[in-house]
Amino acid sequence: VQLVESGGGLVQPGGSLRLSCAASGDTFSNYGMSWVRQAPGKGLEWVADINSGGGVTYYADSMKGRFTISRDNAKNTLYLQMNSLKPEDTAVYYCARPIRFFGSRRGRHWADFGSWGQGTQVTVSS
Repeated sequence: VQLVESGGGLVQPGGSLRLSCAASGDTFSNYGMSWVRQAPGKGLEWVADINSGGGVTYYADSMKGRFTISRDNAKNTLYLQMNSLKPEDTAVYYCARPIRFFGSRRGRHWADFGSWGQGTQVTVSS
């Protein structure tokens, strides 16, 4: 599956952004999906997972209550609504198809994913 993220940008602390991830090339609705992020000079950080039907979601503790992962299988699109953004949320955000550890809060590596997009930059700064 090919993945293309969009929707990043510069936002002030406390603001909101909605990221989108357009999928193509495979049956999007067959797969659970993830959002992950990578801040400058830091490792990969898992953000959230959603199951193939969209009814089951998992979040990293630091994002729970602020971020919402969702999907529209009719549009082959994954979303991440981000509210109450903080400077420490600054990172490149990637949508990815997990091949293992779905729903786990353990640390993730690129090898845990079968595909990912090019990423979209989110900068939270005043």
